[in-house]
Amino acid sequence: MEGSFGHFPVDIVVFALIAAFLALRLRSVLGKKVGFQTTPAPHPTAPEPAGPVIEGRAEPTPATRFDIPGPNTRVGAMLGEVSKAERGFVPQQFLTGVEGAFRQVVAAYASGNRATLKERLTPDAFAAFDAAVTARETAKETQKSEIRAIDSVAIEDVRLMDTPAGKAATIDVRIVSDQISLVFDANGKPITGMDAVTEFSDLWTFEKLLGVAGSSWRLAAARSA
Repeated sequence: MEGSFGHFPVDIVVFALIAAFLALRLRSVLGKKVGFQTTPAPHPTAPEPAGPVIEGRAEPTPATRFDIPGPNTRVGAMLGEVSKAERGFVPQQFLTGVEGAFRQVVAAYASGNRATLKERLTPDAFAAFDAAVTARETAKETQKSEIRAIDSVAIEDVRLMDTPAGKAATIDVRIVSDQISLVFDANGKPITGMDAVTEFSDLWTFEKLLGVAGSSWRLAAARSA
């Protein structure tokens, strides 16, 4: 039957089908929320910033917007009070540290890295995170969390309080990020989340004893907002 297709361009049709298939796959990776998709190979990610949390050493990604209340606002005035009690406190550097801490904690929680969580969280917050990781391990579930971008990091509120150990500050920060977040059961089947880029808005609360050597900003609470 040689030549039964005549001069019909079979090879062009095959290449067109392959191109259409690849276009559909690319569209699913770019955030089209159509349910669970086969997970593509993960994109290379930048190494997580190292060092103590909230120390202003990590460089922010160019796309991240930092929102700091002006000094004529109530929250801005409270930031000024923090600067008086904590030598070297700069809101811009604080938010740079928050961004690095966010990346580290999200990755540590997904992988069950308790050492990093214990270093970055207050004791009460660590106990809550540890319980969640333990419950996930007991159910033989695994989590995939991939931060694609951090859109904005904004200071929402500041509180000062006197404690037996000295003056303490609490700062609420809203973090808006684009993530892929999935939880898989023991058989590797996704049970929550979507394999598509989704916007998350989180409110994280950081605490610190001001003017005390060895004290660092630690995550005290985290919730969706």
